[in-house]
Amino acid sequence: MQNELVPAKRGTFLRKNGNEELEISLDRKDLGKIFLINEVNFKTEDISKTDLIIEPYSYYMIINKGNEEIELFYSLNISDHEIVYNPYKYENGEKVNFQPDKFKQRFHVPEGYIDTLPKWYSFKFTYNDYNLIFVKPEMGLSIQKHNSRNETWEILEGNPIIINGNKVYYNAKNGSKFQIPIDTYHSIINSNKEANKFVLLKERWSGNFDENDITRVFNPNNYK
Repeated sequence: MQNELVPAKRGTFLRKNGNEELEISLDRKDLGKIFLINEVNFKTEDISKTDLIIEPYSYYMIINKGNEEIELFYSLNISDHEIVYNPYKYENGEKVNFQPDKFKQRFHVPEGYIDTLPKWYSFKFTYNDYNLIFVKPEMGLSIQKHNSRNETWEILEGNPIIINGNKVYYNAKNGSKFQIPIDTYHSIINSNKEANKFVLLKERWSGNFDENDITRVFNPNNYK
């Protein structure tokens, strides 16, 4: 049996299981302190031991939402499992915000945007009724929800992993749309490991749009 310590407010890697069933176990008192990705399911409450059985070739990740370290035990050696997404890869690297010219040279960015939001992991062009958002390879936005707006996402480039409510969608195709109601957990992960392979999505909203209307429940790179 192999173990892994997960500090408070941090998560494991998103991994893909091998060809055997994997069982993850932890102290019963810690079951209520985790979020779980098990293949297409994203569970945030009422997690049972059976939820921690990972079928062969399925994706899995544990997030510790508590304030104390937890210990996970794996029934198999997971060292050879594929790491699909390491949320901390750039944690200690230099963080330089992107410039708009980088995207305007490579992508068709329509004129008429009224604002930009440059960050080191993403870039947003804001128009009157939608946003264009670029997400850096091997990066994922925080898992978050909004109290005052619904969102619609349309994937324009790249094949990201989408968390929406209690479901996870892998390798989303161009043109795919996702409806995200108020108070629904959501995130986007660009698991592509090739440099410059950004994910591009169009975001529309209804309700009251406010950049500060974000409740982050998993924030691996202290996004602001």
